[in-house]
Amino acid sequence: MNDSYGILTPAQMARAAEDAAYSKAVNRPLASFLLGLTAGGYIALGFVFFVTSQVGAEALPWGVARVLGGLVFTTGLVLVVLTGAELFTSNTLTLTARASGRITWWQLLRNWAVVYVANFLGALTMVVLVYVAGTWRMVDGGWGTVVLNSATTKVSHSFVEAFALGVLCNLLVCLAIWAAYSGRTTTDKVVAVTMPIALFVASGFEHSVANMFLIPLGVIIRTSADDAFWADTGLAPEDFGELTWGAFYVDNLLPVTLGNIVGGGVMIGVMYWTIFHRLVRRSAAQPAVDGE
Repeated sequence: MNDSYGILTPAQMARAAEDAAYSKAVNRPLASFLLGLTAGGYIALGFVFFVTSQVGAEALPWGVARVLGGLVFTTGLVLVVLTGAELFTSNTLTLTARASGRITWWQLLRNWAVVYVANFLGALTMVVLVYVAGTWRMVDGGWGTVVLNSATTKVSHSFVEAFALGVLCNLLVCLAIWAAYSGRTTTDKVVAVTMPIALFVASGFEHSVANMFLIPLGVIIRTSADDAFWADTGLAPEDFGELTWGAFYVDNLLPVTLGNIVGGGVMIGVMYWTIFHRLVRRSAAQPAVDGE
């Protein structure tokens, strides 16, 4: 540890990230599942905060409104980091432990599958609670309108666009998680997480677990809202015809999930593993050349 600043060096961060990845992969599946449930719920709560911040935000300059939404959304990732919850997007970093041979492919894929399903169920739990609570009716349906518009945008991307947006998103999410390993206090970790997450949300990048909350909620509102909601908003279900379960799974969740794996697991996890495990450690292990 860097005693002057009380934080880890980049090489120590890489080791800490690999150790954390190993611990997640060998954890009991039931524990991973329960931690995954909480993570899905926390990310959903972050999106609840995002949606709330965007109601009436059309009066602000577009960029200001987006940055505001990004900043409040970080609440979800902060809760994940501070509570030790397991989030599929950040668990793609278990590729580092696999690259070192510390876990098997079976352990890696089992962890991904268990956490992914748990995240989905946790997010859907929040969908049910938010819907039953009537939160989507607030501000004369303005809250639900933000959900419908945001969800429709997310299912309107081409497969390639959604994949690329997923890559960009999880590159930033895993950078945030990686940077958080350098911190030694709660404040350190919150600061490390905040700006990368705000950047991805403000820029409209795609996060598979966040979408497990937003898009299903949008689909449910479109298909089940009563006439009073549509009258209050001045909208109609036909305005959101693209918002279907099929579009959610095929046009968004599939390409975004694949992009998240590449952006986080490969571009951050494998890249930094290559730098600090193979190159830096190998250089340090080589004997010094005479005269140098």
